[in-house]
Amino acid sequence: MSGDEAAVWDRFYATFDFRPSMRRFPAITEPTPSVTWSLSGIEDDPGYTRLDRMTEVVHAGLTALVGTGSILCLDWQHPCYRVWPSLVGPENIDPPGQPGWPLSPYPDGDYFIYLAEDFRFGTFGHLWELSLCVFGGDLLDLVEADLNEVLGQVMRRDGRQVPV
Repeated sequence: MSGDEAAVWDRFYATFDFRPSMRRFPAITEPTPSVTWSLSGIEDDPGYTRLDRMTEVVHAGLTALVGTGSILCLDWQHPCYRVWPSLVGPENIDPPGQPGWPLSPYPDGDYFIYLAEDFRFGTFGHLWELSLCVFGGDLLDLVEADLNEVLGQVMRRDGRQVPV
């Protein structure tokens, strides 16, 4: 993202009231509309088929919404990226055999965040809570049913706990 990174993070902190913590959850004020799922079941999937399906669903939803535009891929405390999903394909594979996205929606090592350039939709993967928050009505319309099937029980809706 070159010189834009600090400004994007400042805006993210302000917009979502980002509160990094290993113990206090959630780490953002989850917007309306949003749905947050537990990712704990993915760890019980030895073939990673649910992880692969979750990633496919999120990437497809983001790709459909941005068309030829770009997505911000934020990795807290690490380099961040701007990705043009319409350009990701078999000819842009890195590492070999993997899609050309620099991050997964699954938070592997830190907070992983996908954001529309205007912040109106995206995902927030929380490593310590082991959760994925998807926000923005347009994105939820595209991915919610499939993520319910893959991930199961919803933890929160619009930032409020969902009874089990």
